[in-house]
Amino acid sequence: MDRHLTRAGRFVRQPAGYLAFYPAPLPPEPPVDIDGTMATLLSTADQAIGRLDGVSQTLPNADLFVAMYVRREAVLSSQIEGTQSTLDDVLAFELGAAFEGLPQDVEEVVNYVRAMNSGIRRLAELPLSRRLIREIHAELMRGVRGAERQPGEFRRTQNYIAPAGTPISRATFVPPPPGEMERALDDFERFLHDDGGLPALIRCGIAHAQFETIHPFLDGNGRVGRLLITFLLCERAVLHKPLLYLSYFFKQHRTEYYERLTSIREAGDWEGWLKFFLRGVAQTAAEATATAGRIVQMREEHRALTRSRGLSVHAARLIDQHLFERPLVTARLVSGLLGVSFATANRIVTELTSLDILEEITGGQRSRVFRYTPYLALFEDPEPRADPQPPIRPAGRLS
Repeated sequence: MDRHLTRAGRFVRQPAGYLAFYPAPLPPEPPVDIDGTMATLLSTADQAIGRLDGVSQTLPNADLFVAMYVRREAVLSSQIEGTQSTLDDVLAFELGAAFEGLPQDVEEVVNYVRAMNSGIRRLAELPLSRRLIREIHAELMRGVRGAERQPGEFRRTQNYIAPAGTPISRATFVPPPPGEMERALDDFERFLHDDGGLPALIRCGIAHAQFETIHPFLDGNGRVGRLLITFLLCERAVLHKPLLYLSYFFKQHRTEYYERLTSIREAGDWEGWLKFFLRGVAQTAAEATATAGRIVQMREEHRALTRSRGLSVHAARLIDQHLFERPLVTARLVSGLLGVSFATANRIVTELTSLDILEEITGGQRSRVFRYTPYLALFEDPEPRADPQPPIRPAGRLS
């Protein structure tokens, strides 16, 4: 009844006639062939990760900068799943100001931020495991679109990947049925705890692909799978701060991303996927390192500017301690952050606006909102590269 067998698993025809994929145990057998090209890519990616980790440990108050990286990743990862919210939407939602027209899906992105932060905290108490993965999923799906699809629970019915309205018989991919899924998850958890000595980045690439193949939730699998990459790197202390996120690379190259995952399942081509993955790690880590350097340079330039123009010490403190984490502010928020009167806070934001450090974005006389525009510009995506981008294929469900 099997269509064919590969080193990644086999397709098995189900009683209803469709083919579902049963993943093989990890690590792959025969083992991953780390040929000359793979070794070079691995070395380049390792060096890029090392530079990023080194920069993260020299940043002044790195947690302030991490907060923005997490938000950016939340936006990009959620956009892959079809959300429309931007980084500014998320910041406006967190600010709680009276913005009109925020996308309804902004809470999905905010949940992603919470899931990332919660997962990083929990790694100090709990190893990366089925339990932690379920906790992350529950946080991700709480109270938003898909919240009715068993948040924090592995699926008990068959799901599949296809355009909306497509029957399972014409699905792009059908993950393992629930019973086989449980077996695959048990093996996946063993792999997380004992990788057989594989290099950390090879292990991360294998784990991400296998999780997407198992597809253990009724919704949110892609977002959880991308979170796992960062969690794995932090758990093994490859990174000390969660600053590596591949969603933008996957979004840039989404066609190849899907083709590489499909090639694992249909041809057992783990090597092709891993080379793609390592290129993404190297590129993303290098971009993050460059951005971190620009952040440090900007911080020094803006501190120097406030001193040269004789601005108050409060204005410098707002830049040093708060704007990098909270790049949208109001005078009332600044008053609370700095412990100064509303009038003083209003003077501070006016001073910084006169220097083009802050930008007033609401155009009102009351409840004005100020944006740290030069900083946020560092997180804006460059023009996308020429790569055909078909619609993301949403998951369906067979009840």
